Amino acid sequence: MNRHPVSIGTQAPTPPIRLLLVDDHPVMRAGLANLLGMSPDFSVVGQADDGPTALRLWATLAPDVCLLDVSMTGMDGIETLRRLRSMDPVAKVLMLTSSEAAEDLHCALEAGAVGYVTKTVRHDELTKAIRAVQRGARVIGSAVERFAGGRPVNAILSPRELEVLGFLRHGHTNAEIGRLLGISERTARAHVAAIMEALDAPDRAGAVAKGFDLGLLKVGSPSASSGRRISGD
Repeated sequence: MNRHPVSIGTQAPTPPIRLLLVDDHPVMRAGLANLLGMSPDFSVVGQADDGPTALRLWATLAPDVCLLDVSMTGMDGIETLRRLRSMDPVAKVLMLTSSEAAEDLHCALEAGAVGYVTKTVRHDELTKAIRAVQRGARVIGSAVERFAGGRPVNAILSPRELEVLGFLRHGHTNAEIGRLLGISERTARAHVAAIMEALDAPDRAGAVAKGFDLGLLKVGSPSASSGRRISGD
């Protein structure tokens, strides 16, 4: 009887996750590349210190995941993300930033980020987040999940209420908010009332102050409206 050697199937090794690092701080970027490069699960294929370079490298290198900072000189991380997702609607981007502001979190998720973690994240949490984002799973770092009433801080207000709060900070009346958002004055008034209730604020000025305290609003964040004194309307 002929005997043939038994072939034992071997599983092909999983290819590393190819990463593009985008941060305008070279020391931070180099340290991160060093740290992630120590693992066979990751391969840093490109680094960029600004938005335009990041967009060019994404197009030429086709990485699996982009780690992107929010605060960068010139084109910031949110605008870079918007342009990247416009270029490649399935781009997987993990925001890795020092910002814990709910406004930045909300803007990043609206622009198409798959995950958002801060630079205080532990190494094991970061690697788990990268793997999750590569699979397409939503990841929000624990540092930005400050809870109020059992909900993450970014869920205290709806996206529309966050817009209204942004107008409140510049003193717009209910009528003006309605006109700017294309809604009725009555609906705008209802949004303002809901905001004050959700933030446990006694008035509009108190809602704005609480918005800054919770990170829902940021000092110096851009707005289409000009600064005005907060109205009592």
